[in-house]
Amino acid sequence: MRAREMHPLCCLVADCALGGGGGGGGGEGGGGDCSPTKAAMGGEEEVVAVAGVLYKWTNIGKGWRPRWFAIRGGVLAYSKIRRRVAAEPPPEAAAAAAANGVRLIGVPRGGVGDQPIGFVPLKISSFSESKSDDKRFYIITPTKTLQLRTGSAKDRVAWIEALVSARSEYSLNGGVPCDQNEGSFSTEKLRNRLHAEGVGEATIKDCEQIIHSEFSQYHTQMKQRCEDYLNFIGSLPRELEVVNSGDASAIEKPQSELFKHDCSSSGKCSEYSNTESSDDAGKQEVGQLSDEDEFHFYDTRQSFSDTAASPDLKMRCSNSGSGAHKFGELLAIDKTNEYLLSSSKRRSELPVPIEKEKGVSLWSMIKDNVGKDLTRVCLPVYFNEPLSSLQKCFEDLEYSNLLDRAYEYGSRGNGLMRILYVAAFAVSGYASTDSRPCKPFNPLLGETYEADYPEKGIRFFSEKVSHHPMVMACHCEGKGWKFWGDSNLKSKFWGQSIQLDPSGVLTLQFDDGETFQWSKVTTTINNLIIGRVYCHHHGTMNISGNRQYSCKLTFKEQSFLDRNPRQVQGLVTDANGTKVAFLMGKWDESMSCIIGDDASKVNSRNANQSTGATLLWEKNVPPANPTRYNLSSFAITLNELTPGLKEKLPPTDSRLRPDQRHLENGEYEKANSEKLRLETRQRMARKMQESGWKPRWFQRDTEDGTFRYVGGYWEAREQRKWVGCNDIFGNNVSTLCTSASI
Repeated sequence: MRAREMHPLCCLVADCALGGGGGGGGGEGGGGDCSPTKAAMGGEEEVVAVAGVLYKWTNIGKGWRPRWFAIRGGVLAYSKIRRRVAAEPPPEAAAAAAANGVRLIGVPRGGVGDQPIGFVPLKISSFSESKSDDKRFYIITPTKTLQLRTGSAKDRVAWIEALVSARSEYSLNGGVPCDQNEGSFSTEKLRNRLHAEGVGEATIKDCEQIIHSEFSQYHTQMKQRCEDYLNFIGSLPRELEVVNSGDASAIEKPQSELFKHDCSSSGKCSEYSNTESSDDAGKQEVGQLSDEDEFHFYDTRQSFSDTAASPDLKMRCSNSGSGAHKFGELLAIDKTNEYLLSSSKRRSELPVPIEKEKGVSLWSMIKDNVGKDLTRVCLPVYFNEPLSSLQKCFEDLEYSNLLDRAYEYGSRGNGLMRILYVAAFAVSGYASTDSRPCKPFNPLLGETYEADYPEKGIRFFSEKVSHHPMVMACHCEGKGWKFWGDSNLKSKFWGQSIQLDPSGVLTLQFDDGETFQWSKVTTTINNLIIGRVYCHHHGTMNISGNRQYSCKLTFKEQSFLDRNPRQVQGLVTDANGTKVAFLMGKWDESMSCIIGDDASKVNSRNANQSTGATLLWEKNVPPANPTRYNLSSFAITLNELTPGLKEKLPPTDSRLRPDQRHLENGEYEKANSEKLRLETRQRMARKMQESGWKPRWFQRDTEDGTFRYVGGYWEAREQRKWVGCNDIFGNNVSTLCTSASI
């Protein structure tokens, strides 16, 4: 079977043949152009039916720019007009178009354009006229709005009539074009092979019959799937009209928000509507619809599910003539886009503070607590960030994709690359600590936190399992790996600095049985009294494996004279102690490696000047609008609480902690009072432990070993039966006491 190109919108066979000569499409489209304009005629290119010049709004700087628009078989294509002929309309352009049977609307200015830079599928589009300007109209698709203007009011009427006519004539529901030649294949090679093996003619014919029968069934299924998809595409205009007519109150939101989770709209747009919101949708598009930064109207190689209308609208696409490998790729794309969709729902910024924050004298807090354990010091919420230490544990898994890569390399037998990515992951957890001046909330005894991130392929759970000493245990499941551990953080004030000494072992186990273990290094926070507060990590991290390789990472301690701080260097050795790879980088930037014979020649002095290193990890770009907490884009999502999620959480989850929630909302007075109430309540935790309190979801694997997840949490979440999970954040102190007997 001959594999042919698949158009991402309608899954019909399409060739790249649209458009006239000239160069690329610049920033708008560029490169080749593939449009779904041949499908309706069995692969023959359709002729242009209507064409002309329209003015398209680009951006504030460039304003309205002339573009050559042409309707071709249910698709509206547009292109830039060559600058050298824009001033003088060539008379031969109109004559040539008329000779080819093309209907021209308006006066042809500048002749035909260059190669098309954008396509609008009319079958899933709606049209709306402007009330304030009789020359302006809009073409609305599920992804954006095109603002167009004609030379006269008469031309606008003609264009809209042509668009509506083209949309009605070109029906995507008319059936699936199928080339019969593509549905056949040859069994000659199979026949020759069987003859060579001495198989009889009767058996060979039976084999051929079985193959033809199976292929025929598969071909029929693929064709049916394609028809179902086309029927779904054909229903989109009705869905669009329902959304638009039912959401007129959201007219101030951009049209690019159409068909997202909130189903916003910028006016009522029916199949052919003369009604529109006041002052036009055009005012809200200013600065967003740029000719140099175009959305591609399904002319790029993207699945339509990238712009999925809502979580329950899932696109299904298949190809009746491209084979099983193409169908599998499309299914993989749909799955990826499903993950991307859930990711797009997560928030990108914290709520706007309700109150103005009041500063606190740091020296007045520190002078009475020098030398004390930081976990026992009662600090106002001014020194906290709206995250708990349980959520900070999950923040270390921001770059969990490194473990996915490690699993893939190990599955292919490359154990060296596996441990290199494991080492990069171990360092990446420190990247989020850069310029984070506030401390997380200390969790209450029995407090938990869950994180389900299907777009990352991970599911995380943590619980505070001991109050004195303060120990938190966590468990995470990923794509081919499991990660667990506990952390006992000891902290002390030293006047001008705070030293944090973590203890506990982190374990990473892959599905093939390979296991790695390591412990975190010391963290020191400096300049608490004078100067800019900063932290640095120092010490040695040994990553030990149960197979061939192990790794030793050194976090260099920062000094006043060090011009290149935050360095991390490491060596990977095999079972014989031979150096096989060298790692270098910075814990707040990136990590790279050198493999092979060159690794033994690298020393600590020239490590960062080494060339030919392979990049393993690089820090993500920070958010555009950071708050004073300086949270990363990933950290901003950790404490988000949606109505649907709140119903599924146990009463012990960190998202339900009132002082932390008030701090995030900017209600500082309420946050302080709640924090004081909860810390008073938490003083009973030691009595609870002494009375035999035990964690709900974790237990030690040995008497002094690591806390391990015992299971059952996600099953209880699905059933919403939280037996043994008390309301630890409530006002009733008796609920805390009863948990001691559980």
